[in-house]
Amino acid sequence: MHLLKNTCCFLLVASAFGANQSQAQDVKGQTPLRFEKKMIASESFESVAVFDVNNDGKLDIVSGSYWYKGPEFFDRAYLGDVKRHGEYWDEFLTVPMDVNGDGKMDIVTGGWFNKSLLWRENPGNDKPWTDHLIDETGNVETGQAWDIDNDGQLEIVPNNPNQPLKFYKLERDQSGKGTGKFTKVQIADKQDHGLGFGDINGDGRGDIIISTGWLEAPKNVMKDKWIAHNDFNFGDASVPIIVADVNGDGKNDVIVGQAHSYGLHWYEQKKDAAGKITWAKHSIDPYTSQFHSLAWVDLDGDGVKELMTGKRYRAHNGGDPGEKDLVGLYYFKWNGEAFVKQIISHGPYGVGKGIGVYFDIADLTGSGRKDIIVAGKDGLAVFFNMGN
Repeated sequence: MHLLKNTCCFLLVASAFGANQSQAQDVKGQTPLRFEKKMIASESFESVAVFDVNNDGKLDIVSGSYWYKGPEFFDRAYLGDVKRHGEYWDEFLTVPMDVNGDGKMDIVTGGWFNKSLLWRENPGNDKPWTDHLIDETGNVETGQAWDIDNDGQLEIVPNNPNQPLKFYKLERDQSGKGTGKFTKVQIADKQDHGLGFGDINGDGRGDIIISTGWLEAPKNVMKDKWIAHNDFNFGDASVPIIVADVNGDGKNDVIVGQAHSYGLHWYEQKKDAAGKITWAKHSIDPYTSQFHSLAWVDLDGDGVKELMTGKRYRAHNGGDPGEKDLVGLYYFKWNGEAFVKQIISHGPYGVGKGIGVYFDIADLTGSGRKDIIVAGKDGLAVFFNMGN
């Protein structure tokens, strides 16, 4: 697809795969969103976050060894060394958090090769950031930050395949400021590839979803036993797995991508007369591979969230099914019956833009529209949301 002045014009793909392609209209007569692509750097780090690094009131971009000063994201500063292992940089998540309570945002990150979770301290000047070990967790595939105990503060949940499932709660002083220390809470003996969070059974508590099922949150998530429900077999599932009420029936469903193979699906929650939960599988996109990371976000400002994802470029250095297929970013809009696929970026390397393991969505310009910020082995880019 020819990109004129870096503007990604969308094509509408059929709302159900196997149906004929439609043309220029989105759901309910809406015109699909347009995005303007801006390459920030050719670095091949795979994780990125957006926050105000220097407290000047403007959002900056942080990825790998550098942070890029907003609002132009042209000037960059060295943040610190990230070790390289073959094609990989050993940084697989970037969570902004004021860990030590000094009023400056730090980041929590982790590596597959160093098998650790750590936080990098923002010095507030041009000096390199200092690394502090949180825990030797085992290989960090990536991770997420969720409010596990419903106290209004985020906890860190690393995805450590074949290792115990645990989360890390930042300890805070009486004023609510971070102390630089974390409490570890283990909730299961093992996890696999894939991680999600949301209320499955409608009891008001957030449950944790893994590849082989979901763990029901107890009343006291810090101390009580989590109950395992082995309902799924997702295999190489995405991080995150999305928990959302897709069809509006009052029950939360599950959306999962295959991170290292083909497929993107949603699983409809059903209940029998006795209240037992069952799941009906529905295809969203079976023709694309390496849906490693997902987001559930209102991109078009209509009050209804869309599914945003893409193909991770060279996830296993050329070893995954579909590695040589075209790369891209996409959003999927629910039309009441199925998901409609919209193309944000699609094409060969250098034209289409893939997705890394951890991306961010934020209004970078103050337009009121959410922009998409993605890193990856094919570079760091911003897709500015131009509306519809």
